[in-house]
Amino acid sequence: MSKSEKEKEEIAKSIIFQEINQITSDRSKIKENGCAACHILFTLINKMHISEQEASERLSEILTKDAKLNDLFIEMVESVHMKKRMIGIAFSIKTRQAKDRYIDMNFKNFLEEISTDLLQYGTDIVLRKLLLSSISLQIAQNIGIDYHAATEELYYYIRKNEQITNQNMIQFMDSFYEKIIKKNM
Repeated sequence: MSKSEKEKEEIAKSIIFQEINQITSDRSKIKENGCAACHILFTLINKMHISEQEASERLSEILTKDAKLNDLFIEMVESVHMKKRMIGIAFSIKTRQAKDRYIDMNFKNFLEEISTDLLQYGTDIVLRKLLLSSISLQIAQNIGIDYHAATEELYYYIRKNEQITNQNMIQFMDSFYEKIIKKNM
């Protein structure tokens, strides 16, 4: 890593640390149902004058390299999104090891479920399921609602606009498969 890159990393690390401390001491820094992680991401974008992709990669790299900062980050996210908003209290008060076991179990269960779907229904259904999950999650994050409510809103929209949404999904899936085939040639 060049000296310039190291300096940028240190600046980003400092910004992340400062924002975590400010949010932890004053939750009002996060507007209403805003996202604490997104707040830090957009602070990096604004203060460092970098793209969202670059800020996301830098945040991920820094948190991966610095376990203590990563712990502070997740504690801040849990505090804002669970404890202070009174959501997921049972999870938020568990020990870190218990949380990790719970996440590990869900991670493995999800992969097993997707693998079973892949065998029983094929790639199109699995890709469609992953896309719908991702879209629901994006809606939940952007609107500030829970995932299940976002999923129901998405399904309502899809039912109402079935032809166009199905056409868009098929178009994306065809393009996705096309890129995979080209990459493997």
